[in-house]
Amino acid sequence: MSHESHIFHRHLRQNYPVAVSGKGVYIRDASGKEYIDASGGAAVSCLGHGHPEVIAAIRAQLDKLEYAHTSFFTSEPAEELARFLIEQSPSAAEFSHVYFASGGSEAVETALKMARQYFLEIGQAGRTKFISRRQSYHGNTLGALAVGGNLARRAQFEPLLIDVSYVSPCYAYRDKLPSESDVEYGVRLAAELEAAILQEEPDSVIAFVAETVGGATAGALTPVPGYLAGIRKVCDRYGVLLILDEVMCGMGRTGSLHAWEQEEGVTPDIQTIAKGLGGGYQPVGAVLANRRVVDAVKTGSGFLQHGFTYLGHPAACAAALAVQQVIARDNLIDQVRSRGHFLEQLLVDRFQRHPFVGDIRGRGLFLCLELVRDRQDKTPFDPQLALNARIKREAMARGLACYPSGGTVDGRVGDHVLLAPPFISSEDELTLIVDRLNDAIGAAIKSCDL
Repeated sequence: MSHESHIFHRHLRQNYPVAVSGKGVYIRDASGKEYIDASGGAAVSCLGHGHPEVIAAIRAQLDKLEYAHTSFFTSEPAEELARFLIEQSPSAAEFSHVYFASGGSEAVETALKMARQYFLEIGQAGRTKFISRRQSYHGNTLGALAVGGNLARRAQFEPLLIDVSYVSPCYAYRDKLPSESDVEYGVRLAAELEAAILQEEPDSVIAFVAETVGGATAGALTPVPGYLAGIRKVCDRYGVLLILDEVMCGMGRTGSLHAWEQEEGVTPDIQTIAKGLGGGYQPVGAVLANRRVVDAVKTGSGFLQHGFTYLGHPAACAAALAVQQVIARDNLIDQVRSRGHFLEQLLVDRFQRHPFVGDIRGRGLFLCLELVRDRQDKTPFDPQLALNARIKREAMARGLACYPSGGTVDGRVGDHVLLAPPFISSEDELTLIVDRLNDAIGAAIKSCDL
């Protein structure tokens, strides 16, 4: 930029290229340089950029109605989107209603308050506690940050956060014992949750909050077989709600509409969705609530004590509906599975024996490389090296926008790179992503002067 920016940027000592256009998997900046959007922003741009049908749907809605406050009106696109989401969800979930928001953090705030009010409505006001997982991320508003378990993101706001209990994440690469099978590891984690509920006293716990597949802070942590089913049983045993956060991993990203569909014996009571819902074309998120939760409010007070100004925004709902209709019509979730297998194999072929890549994990088009200083003992890089930031710089220099992050292991140490390319990515484009990423990682590590 040729003039001083007056935006309060995320990093005030960093200069950002100005994005001016996008088409397919590419974003172009003001200098004309193109970048492959290999992470869809933050697993947002599922359809890529400039999809003509989605843009047309937004324009058509703006020609009719741009905004109507939901304390006075509902709107056609909001009603149609809610109907579509309920009809597309598996019957086992018994989702009956959708609450709209403007993004993931708002969706999580809504889910927490909805869960608390559910217990008020059924006469269990003593339930006031949430249990979550260390190294989780659920958003940046205070409630969402409180149930998030990332130490670095929480630290300076700790005095403002509600008290939440934490259990271990499902992090098999680092935490599964050599003597354990995957099933035994999952059983141990479920037992840890049960112990935490008993320590809090079961009648005081509202919900267990978990990302179905871990997202930004630990990098595509996938649950071992049986883990989430075990968690579901523990929650049922003590009347605790299960809130699954699929803001990042949901809406087709992992190869099924909802990531939990791939887990036998698992249905959430409340689910959050956002990023892939609207694909970045408008700010939108949502909470899917099962019939039991909705009926408790409906037959009780009849009023959810909660709301946002832009809840159910007509243009946002029109955009999200168009995105979801394109995904369904073009069988893009099937493509996520096939392209996901292709990308994973590319990563394995390129990085399985890389001296500084410890783990390759994820599902569908939601994949991660965890970087380590020593593969044998899984020692992370010194955080003072800021390896993740170096990788990001080197990737951007090569026309690649990916999602490197630090604090992978415990919020302070560890580095990983998350890939979440658009569902429409071709095999050639995925190959180019891996080629550029390989070069960026090599250059970043070389710059550390190890």
